[in-house]
Amino acid sequence: MSLFSKKETIELEITGMHCEKCVARVTEALEGVEGVTSADVRLEDNAATVEGHGMSVDALVAAVEAIDFGATVK
Repeated sequence: MSLFSKKETIELEITGMHCEKCVARVTEALEGVEGVTSADVRLEDNAATVEGHGMSVDALVAAVEAIDFGATVK
């Protein structure tokens, strides 16, 4: 990965969140995916904005599903 790679942004719809603890779990899962530099997970609109370099959408979705929530690309 080059330091000059263009930053990517992926918007996800997250299902199954009911509280701030859910938000924290989803945030941690997304930030653990290779290439992710930040994840902004929001309960109010059941969404996440993920930024990074060379991220895999499949890996993001799998990380969320692994902790029993749902995720789809917006």
